[in-house]
Amino acid sequence: MDEERENGVGKKILREGAHLIFYAAFVVLLTFFVVEYVGQRTRVSGSSMEPSLEDGDNLIVDKLSYRFRAPKRFEVIVFPSEIEEGKFYIKRIIGLPGETVRIDREGIIYIDGEELPESYGLEVIENPGTALYETALEEGEYFVLGDNRNHSMDSRDENVGVILRDKIVGRAWLRIYPFNKFGWIRHD
Repeated sequence: MDEERENGVGKKILREGAHLIFYAAFVVLLTFFVVEYVGQRTRVSGSSMEPSLEDGDNLIVDKLSYRFRAPKRFEVIVFPSEIEEGKFYIKRIIGLPGETVRIDREGIIYIDGEELPESYGLEVIENPGTALYETALEEGEYFVLGDNRNHSMDSRDENVGVILRDKIVGRAWLRIYPFNKFGWIRHD
């Protein structure tokens, strides 16, 4: 009888161990899926998106939406730096595929020759950079600016340039830290 009881206890331990291993594997796979395809945490570094986002803000990036629809004007996106490995930029979409973008010497933004009414810029643009001359956006290309226009490395800089859709990681979705600023990111 003791032997039967020991076999039963052993089988129970094996069964519980198998459940634990299965559960741990499930959690690891689910976490990988969420981080790879749904969302990820990122931290804002620098002042280029002030006042909308500030240095040290922690965000959740929505990586799922753009699998079903195209990015829209004024959405805040995250994309990798082409010149600095492991660095990501966070900027606001201003120009869409098929449009032309130009910024005149007075800092006015033009889309297809029409002035763009927008209120995200912290200040008047002092240096239009490469956008002083009309930039024609091809299929899958986006023109982005930081909200802190005179302190932002964005599409006006030849080191950043236009952003290809397939390089966009996702859109800034939710600010999770600091806690007193917890909330959705404004995209309208």
